Amino acid sequence: MEKTYSPGLDGVIATETQLSFLDTVNSQIILRGYDLIDLSKENVYLDIVHLLLNGTLPTNEARKALEDDLKQKYVIPQAIIKIFKLLPKNTHPMDGLRTGISALAGYDEHIDDRSAERNMERAHTLLGAVPTIVAASYRVLQGQDVVQPDQRLSYSGNFFYMITGNKPTPVQEKIFDQSLLLYSEHEMPNSTFAARVIASTQADLYGALTGAVASLKGNLHGGANEAVMYMLLAGKDVTGFEKLLYEKLANKEKIMGFGHRVYMKKMDPRALIMKEALKVLCEEKGDDLLYRMCVAGEAIMEKEKGLYPNLDYYAAPVYYLLGLPIEIYTPIFFSARTVGLCAHVVEQHDNNRLFRPRVNYVGERQ
Repeated sequence: MEKTYSPGLDGVIATETQLSFLDTVNSQIILRGYDLIDLSKENVYLDIVHLLLNGTLPTNEARKALEDDLKQKYVIPQAIIKIFKLLPKNTHPMDGLRTGISALAGYDEHIDDRSAERNMERAHTLLGAVPTIVAASYRVLQGQDVVQPDQRLSYSGNFFYMITGNKPTPVQEKIFDQSLLLYSEHEMPNSTFAARVIASTQADLYGALTGAVASLKGNLHGGANEAVMYMLLAGKDVTGFEKLLYEKLANKEKIMGFGHRVYMKKMDPRALIMKEALKVLCEEKGDDLLYRMCVAGEAIMEKEKGLYPNLDYYAAPVYYLLGLPIEIYTPIFFSARTVGLCAHVVEQHDNNRLFRPRVNYVGERQ
């Protein structure tokens, strides 16, 4: 039987899942039967957490119970904070995050139990702890005091507060929560595949997510949002940004924030939601420069390359106007994706088969 080689595994079906599907024909992102874009307009991030982990959208009572449970898991061991203080000051925030998740595994008294019940407990532990790890590791590496969690705030509001030290306004909280929701799950990108491959060896959830952090750090995956913001800042204004893009195109440089391995001929539908959020924030600030720059860049890339914005292109300036440090954009992405990764690992452990692909050998034979 002839084997088919597909570089980058393009078009290869790697697993069956009940969690999510990218319907490129209808431009839909399906999460357990629901359209993610519809969910982003009516629901909050914790609704998606319940949907992915439990299979249903929560009632108000179930959402509150979930949030109350996660709040009990916000505080991380002081030993992990001490580890952050021992890291070199030039450590990338994603490496701080990776270290924190790996260290957290040592506090799991049932680390070798792969049952669905224990995995669900771990998922809740990680959902409670990862935002704290993200914020604490970044602030320690910046020489700042750690902001302790505030259980009086919402899940997303507390995450924002731990990063910035400021409690968000209602508009800021809503948009930040919406961004987490949009980043929550996206079928089988590199980091999710990495997590499932690791989990297929019966490795624990912490190990699978540690590998996913390493994958997401790459600028062809999660690091794109940081690159987009630095590019916008380098452009300074609409004219400067247009000039910068044309120079990059002339030099055949890759322009971050555009194109997607799945959305080939259409705009990432999540980007449209963040584009509207950017407009709202610009109107609130009374300065629409970033919005006009992004729209100008979008037009150039469509005309010159037939490429459309992905989520990172509009999420980056949204995070910038929210006052979030650029270096922490990708860790925020990972924190939002924690629920999707956990759901995939649980699903992998529940119906496991070790990933073991073959190769197309093109070397010599003696």
